[in-house]
Amino acid sequence: MAYARKVFDEIPDPNIALWNAMFRGYARNESYREVVVLFSYMKSLDILPNCFTFPIVLKSCGKSNAYVEGQEVQCVAIKSGFRANPFVGTALIDMYVSGGAIGAAYKVFGEMVERNVVAWTSMISGYILSRDMVSARRLFDLAPERDVVLWNTMVSGYIELGDMVAAWKLFDEMPNRDVMSWNTVLNGYANNGDVEACERLFEEMPEKNVFSWNGLIGGYARNGHFFEVMETFKRMLNEDNVLPNDATLVNVVSACARLGALDLGKWVHAYAESNGYKGNLYVGNALIDMYAKCGIIESAVEVFRSMGTKDLITWNTIINGLATHGCGSDALNLFCQMKKAGETPDGITFIGILCACTHMGLVEDGFSYFQSMVDDYSIVPQIEHYGCMVDLLARAGLLDQAVEFVRKMPMEADAIIWAALLGSCRIYKNVELAELALERLIKLEPKNPAYFVMLSNIYGDLGRWKDVARLKVAMRDTGFKKFPGCSLIEVNDSVVEFYSLDERHPETQEIYRALRGLTKLLRSFGYLPDLMELGQGSQR
Repeated sequence: MAYARKVFDEIPDPNIALWNAMFRGYARNESYREVVVLFSYMKSLDILPNCFTFPIVLKSCGKSNAYVEGQEVQCVAIKSGFRANPFVGTALIDMYVSGGAIGAAYKVFGEMVERNVVAWTSMISGYILSRDMVSARRLFDLAPERDVVLWNTMVSGYIELGDMVAAWKLFDEMPNRDVMSWNTVLNGYANNGDVEACERLFEEMPEKNVFSWNGLIGGYARNGHFFEVMETFKRMLNEDNVLPNDATLVNVVSACARLGALDLGKWVHAYAESNGYKGNLYVGNALIDMYAKCGIIESAVEVFRSMGTKDLITWNTIINGLATHGCGSDALNLFCQMKKAGETPDGITFIGILCACTHMGLVEDGFSYFQSMVDDYSIVPQIEHYGCMVDLLARAGLLDQAVEFVRKMPMEADAIIWAALLGSCRIYKNVELAELALERLIKLEPKNPAYFVMLSNIYGDLGRWKDVARLKVAMRDTGFKKFPGCSLIEVNDSVVEFYSLDERHPETQEIYRALRGLTKLLRSFGYLPDLMELGQGSQR
């Protein structure tokens, strides 16, 4: 645009078509303020705009929050004889709606001589953005013409307010539904957590496109149905001629990360690279996260290095991944590279940095980074940051300082912080603090017996068996049981979930036969299970 402007400025008497070309160029490059400034300059030269000028300039006023200038443009439009122009009127409505001036938008709408369906849709959208569904529905019922966009807009309004009953009722009345109409309702059910209705509607759809599949897959992902994400992706590849896009791949890779499905994640990685998504920012971020969560941090770093474009999420994901895997030095080095690259860290970045310091035992550095977060980047520490600092002190054996830090926190410590202290008490055999931590944890999470188990293990380490027995009774008296640990393994492109002593799998006998063989093999090499650990065996 700089070169275009230079050429434009050298033209002795540019006509209105050239001015409009400049306005469009700036707008396409999202340089909306430049549009407003250029229009003001054009006005100072007494050059008359035409009907194509005003919609671009008014849109730019809305996008750049230049509402005073927008009112001036409106005056120019009226004086230039464009009061009745439906395109100018619609642009004015959109500008006022974007500024929250719904009354001014309706005044423009009421003064329009010719209102086409686009103007009706803009005004109704304005009421929906203002969460005034009564006024939106009143106008919708009065609209002389309703195209599929207007119907979809109204249905979307009900969905955004969480009123799926009204949305479905209106959708059911639609005379002509296109695939986007179905997708709108599908995403509505998914976003409102009704997975069964989402599945049912998907099967009823007469036509499906990639957004339909993404609606179902995304619905599963948002509601924690990660097994279904993977199965639906496989079904999409097998039974439809619709190809996945980057949004599909991100959801599937994220599900692989949650389930630890490394083999499928690798396959999706290869699929993405062979189908034009190599270097895609969103897919790359998801792959870094997947490899890190699956324990293959080297592959996460490799994906990171291969990405030509990186955003804040990219840096945060790799820094936090490295920190979680104990690669604190690499995480801190990348933090330096991040700053050199001109990326400004946020609160999530510093969680990774503080975690890296924790794993490396860098107490002084941790406090330095914590202070830098506040002083250099004006980030207000959240409870997660305070939790990292408590964990840093506790793991370093500075338990008294950790407790003092907790007492000075501007908010009450949560269960995660007290659990971190309780865990460190086992390492450093601090029974007194462990008992205090359990007392606080019982108040915060009275239904979680796992903390009783943690303190029991500390007593067991010290040979205090009477206290172990007392805690067992106390845990039993709560009436709650520790949630069993769950394991996930990937077999033949599927993820299998099982618990200790689980007998649900159809090949249970073969599994336990193999387990007994492995146990014998381990014992032949001198391995003996640690029976002193409580919370194991049938409780896992």
